[in-house]
Amino acid sequence: MADEFRIDVKPDWAEVVRVNESTHDFLTSIALPEHVVDTFTMVACELVENGIKYGDNRRLTRSEVELIVSATSKTITVQVKNRISEETRFHLRQLDRTLQWVRGFQDPFQAYIERIKEISREPSTRGTSGLGIVRIAYEARAAIDFIVGEDDTINVSAVAKVSR
Repeated sequence: MADEFRIDVKPDWAEVVRVNESTHDFLTSIALPEHVVDTFTMVACELVENGIKYGDNRRLTRSEVELIVSATSKTITVQVKNRISEETRFHLRQLDRTLQWVRGFQDPFQAYIERIKEISREPSTRGTSGLGIVRIAYEARAAIDFIVGEDDTINVSAVAKVSR
C-alpha cells in the first residue's frame, strides 16, 4: 500500500515555496530518512517549476499543475501533470532529447558533470540551464519519463528505489 500526497499548484513562482514545505512535511511524516526527504523534495520542486515554466497556463480548468508524490516500501514516485499548448510543444522535444541524452550515460553523475561543463560554456543570456532533469536523474537516481495525453496534458514522472 502506498502513502500518497496530492497538491494543486497555481502557475505562480511563489507556489514553489508551498510545494517545498508541503512535500517536505509529507515525506517526513512517513518516516523517510532526512536525506531522502531532502532529495525528493527537490525532485518535486524541480518538476513543478518545469510545469509552471513550460505549461500552458492560459487555459486551465480543474488545476494548474498537479503534483502527486507517492511512496511504497520500495519506491518513491513524483509526478507532475499540467496542460501544454502548441507553443510549449517545442519544450517536449527538448525534454525528450535531454532524457535520451541522460540515458546514454552509464552513470547519471557523468551526465550531471557534462551538463555543468556545457552550462559554463554557454552565454548567461540564454535564461535556462536545463539542469533540473539531469539533477533529478543524478541526485535521486530516478528514472524520468513523460506521457502526453490527447487532452493536451503532460505527465512527467520520476521514480526511484528507496528503502524506508
